[in-house]
Amino acid sequence: MDKILRIDVGAPGGPKATVEPLGDYAGLGGRAMTSLVVAKEVPADCHPLGPENKLVISPGIASGSAASSSGRLSIGCKSPLTGTIKESNAGGQPSMYIARLGYAAIIIEGEHDRNAGFHKIVISESGVAIEKADDLAGLRNYATAEKIKEKHGDKVALISIGTAGEMRMASASIACTDPEFRPTRHAGRGGVGAVMGSKGIKCIVVDPGGAKMRQPANPDAFKEANRKFVEGLRGHAVTGQGLPTYGTNVLTNILCEAGGYPTYNFKEGQFKGAEKISGETLADTEKVRGGNPTHGCHRGCAIQCSGVFVDKDGNYVTKQPEYETVWAHGGNCGIDDLDTIAKLDFMDDDIGVDTIEMGVTIGVAMDAGVIPFGDAEGALKLVEEVGQGTPLGRILGAGAAVTAKCFGLERAPVVKSQAMPAYDPRAVKGVGVTYATTTQGADHTAGYAVATNILKVGGDVDPLSATGQAELSRNLQIATAALDATGFCLFVAFAILDQPETFQAMIDTLNALNGTSMTADDVVALGQQVLKAEREFNEKAGFTKAHDRLPRYFSREKLPPHNVVFDVPDEELDSVFNF
Repeated sequence: MDKILRIDVGAPGGPKATVEPLGDYAGLGGRAMTSLVVAKEVPADCHPLGPENKLVISPGIASGSAASSSGRLSIGCKSPLTGTIKESNAGGQPSMYIARLGYAAIIIEGEHDRNAGFHKIVISESGVAIEKADDLAGLRNYATAEKIKEKHGDKVALISIGTAGEMRMASASIACTDPEFRPTRHAGRGGVGAVMGSKGIKCIVVDPGGAKMRQPANPDAFKEANRKFVEGLRGHAVTGQGLPTYGTNVLTNILCEAGGYPTYNFKEGQFKGAEKISGETLADTEKVRGGNPTHGCHRGCAIQCSGVFVDKDGNYVTKQPEYETVWAHGGNCGIDDLDTIAKLDFMDDDIGVDTIEMGVTIGVAMDAGVIPFGDAEGALKLVEEVGQGTPLGRILGAGAAVTAKCFGLERAPVVKSQAMPAYDPRAVKGVGVTYATTTQGADHTAGYAVATNILKVGGDVDPLSATGQAELSRNLQIATAALDATGFCLFVAFAILDQPETFQAMIDTLNALNGTSMTADDVVALGQQVLKAEREFNEKAGFTKAHDRLPRYFSREKLPPHNVVFDVPDEELDSVFNF
């Protein structure tokens, strides 16, 4: 990957593409690329939907190669949801194909003329074409994919927005197609889809043609390191057994047992209907109906934590709903029906909204009395309102914080206006520190302390105690920022945290691929560099330590069944980035 593609949507005569060398961005990929470009090129005080913001799309530094599980794509900008810097991460085929075509980043910039309609970008071996997309405007993601397949076939990859992105909703996601050319993998968090919509780009078609996989600088060393890496992934209980068997939803029963499963808009820590929507029940249901609980979101994945959900007649409904989705639309809303949750997952993907933000928002609306908790049909109707852009749909599409404000509720489980994921910070205090302090707004993936607090991966820190949580979150946030730069799936962290030899095999794989000589210390330094750039951007945007806090009710209201509050001291939250 030796070049950057820039798309100026405000160029005279219409959007224009230029290709340039990497320059100061040499060696970067994934989150390191997106965050450093945004930090350098985007004014921190700009409006996220204004012309000064940029959308940066970057494959990780291992993407496009035969390195296992390396197909993650980073998409960055200033977030319309949080007002902070944002990196949102997705699987699917696009990262691999963009990297194989030699692009380390696609930067979409400039001021779009709303009267010009939407455009389609086609990237192939022969160059870049930008075409009018009037026939795609107003379509949801699945219909967009069908239209693209009619013209370009299904051997390409697609990056697209649904109607939520076109309407610039703050919860809008960006869809990436999976190996079956379904728009099921989403850069969901932070409203990145609204920024793509503000630039007038409906979709990006990536056609790899005959472009071969990236060839390693040291083939023999690469082959051996990758073999050891895969061996480590398959030998770990989480990445080799739990995730491929039950998917990410294996966590439902685990978190319920731990009392950290937020239920009824974060009022309780356990859900009585958990067994009906657990990973075990989900996998069994898929197998009985002819679906598949073990599937890769992109080719070359060794973990295979995705799946295919079908209805009672064996017809495709959606990808296997992730744990976060099952929780957000399930336990959080008092819904214990997998078929309803699957329909909601499909609608979220089709409309193009973040399933976490949308599920939490529906939970807030239920708490406000718009519909009662447990109202499955009501939930489906509310999400459809978002897709249609009705007045109520516009409120819901703006996210949980706005919805709570519109209905006069204190109980908005958000940090920096982004909805909390499926772990209550009172019962899983390490992830509570991450929610509070990450540059991204409430985000579990930024520093997944659940691994150590609950799963006892990489050590054992008591989830109910305030002791040691700040240090745990700090170390995980640094490691995650670096991992997000590589293109490797976040779930490889389970194996590399427990197995030093697998961590070294990952580093050896990167070095043999790129001809580098990274050490473990270099990985730490990369993570710190990314976080430093993100923090500086946020400070320029007006964020201070006062914003690195959870809503006060988490420190006031006790969470059953443990009857605990979030009690990590403010001074410890303020120490997280003292590196």
